[in-house]
Amino acid sequence: MGSDTTTLLDILRSHSAVDCDTFDETVASSLGPFVDCTSNQAKYLKAIAYHELIRVDGQGDRVHAQLIEDAVVYAKSKRAAYPKVDEAEIAVECMMVKLALRIVPYLTGYSHIQTNPQYSYNTQKTIENAKRIVQIFKDLEPSYDSKRICIKIPSTWEGLLACQTLESQGISTLATTMFCMEQAVLASHVGCTYIAPYINELRVHFDAGYTDEAKAFHFCGQAQAYYEKIGSKTKVLPASLTSIQEVMLLAGAHHITVSPPLLKKLAETPANPWEGETGKVFNEVNMSLLDEYSHIPRDEPSWRLAFTRSANGQSEVKIIQAINIFCEKQEGLQELARSV
Repeated sequence: MGSDTTTLLDILRSHSAVDCDTFDETVASSLGPFVDCTSNQAKYLKAIAYHELIRVDGQGDRVHAQLIEDAVVYAKSKRAAYPKVDEAEIAVECMMVKLALRIVPYLTGYSHIQTNPQYSYNTQKTIENAKRIVQIFKDLEPSYDSKRICIKIPSTWEGLLACQTLESQGISTLATTMFCMEQAVLASHVGCTYIAPYINELRVHFDAGYTDEAKAFHFCGQAQAYYEKIGSKTKVLPASLTSIQEVMLLAGAHHITVSPPLLKKLAETPANPWEGETGKVFNEVNMSLLDEYSHIPRDEPSWRLAFTRSANGQSEVKIIQAINIFCEKQEGLQELARSV
């Protein structure tokens, strides 16, 4: 492509694997192909899961009404297989998988589905939830390669232990809601395929006018440099971005997931002239700190204390806030299923 038509999205793709942060098939088809498709129960702006499933057309009719009904029917058919699991919960999982499968033609990599955030502090239920999601993919699309499924799990102690078990059984995981090196080091130790550093705390997408004054650019750059130094298989996939300037600062990340409004702006913005900074985050890594990260504890009591003290408690505050938001959206999706 000539320099006169090269866009910021082209430049970003030349530095990083670009993932779409949406379940909107029209975005994936018009701006793809992408590598992975990420998702969760809440997703900011008007993209994924909850906001996608409640979307209506110009006549006020729900766009995904049939998909929702089909998911409820599927859930009812699984009563015997999962007698202790709420049918509405299974329906929600089915809805998310159905949406994910629509994006598959525009991907070369993984489909990401997040576990029920209500299990953020329960290792065994998270493992069971992840395996159920994989099974739903198999039920709905037997030809889909299960090696292309990645399960997103909140980066609590319990969640990261679940990642360890799942990875050992061949199920890829992404440690999400990540805010500090204490989480990043443990995620690598347990063998996660990805981590998702949240550049902005989740609140910025729901609280109008709120700005995160402690954006996680430094953490993101340090985590990637640390992984590369120790030869970790874990890849960095920054998320929760609010502007194309933030996106371009992260050019050079292993992966980067971008929401539809930002993808469109990147595709519309010529690379020349571009007066912003490209890849700055990875040009300002403090290499002298990398050895210190190897001393972050991996036993439960010591790690919990280190996490609690990280950033004077702000890392723990941010994950609690994110889990609360995700739980609220999970509850909303389950009510949606019950209403059918």
